Amino acid sequence: MDTRDKAHECGRLALDKKAKDVLILELSGLTDITDFFVLASGTSERHVKTICDGIEQGMKEKGLKALSVEGYDEGRWVIIDYGDTMIHVFQEPLRELYDLENLWIEAKRETMD
Repeated sequence: MDTRDKAHECGRLALDKKAKDVLILELSGLTDITDFFVLASGTSERHVKTICDGIEQGMKEKGLKALSVEGYDEGRWVIIDYGDTMIHVFQEPLRELYDLENLWIEAKRETMD
């Protein structure tokens, strides 16, 4: 699975768990950290964790294991790192507060629904 397909699959898996405002940011050429961010919002701690569990399980079924997961215990902002693709799942107020969409305003973006 190439990097773009990985980002789209993570977005689709998030949508399967009723994530809101799923957005893919293409960061290749803008940073060396990763090629894609997938941003998604959940309505509660439980919803954020459910979205993350769905992404991890779906990717595991495709033979891909996350390099790391941060923030899961709190369930407010969880980062799932697949190396070239990083997933950020927020509770809605935190997504507005950290505003990664505007921090990476020059990134190409694709809304998923």
